[in-house]
Amino acid sequence: MQDEPTPVELTKSVADFLRNDITPLISGHHAFKLRVAINILDLVTRQLTQEAGSDAKEVERLRALLGVDGSVTELNRVLADRISKGEVDLATPGLAEHLWATTMDKLAVDQPNYASYKRELSRGG
Repeated sequence: MQDEPTPVELTKSVADFLRNDITPLISGHHAFKLRVAINILDLVTRQLTQEAGSDAKEVERLRALLGVDGSVTELNRVLADRISKGEVDLATPGLAEHLWATTMDKLAVDQPNYASYKRELSRGG
């Protein structure tokens, strides 16, 4: 394992270089492609910095909700199965709150500039 630079530092450095040094030099369709690449690097940086924590919180909520242990993937399969069978629905205590928290965590990584996400953050949601 390398100590430095970290994967976060590397992806952020490449995105910053492209954004600050290359973007001003490119126009048209190539500029569009460059913006897409920068957005991808920014997304990867957010995934590297935020997903582990949000996954851990999601697992904790799912364990409490379902009463079983497992990985985030396994617990989500159990939840989907129970919803499919009608064993769990929005009247189930904690489910709506879990779904909301999970959605907000996903938006923090995928679309942190989404207007509705920002609005909900300002409400404390």
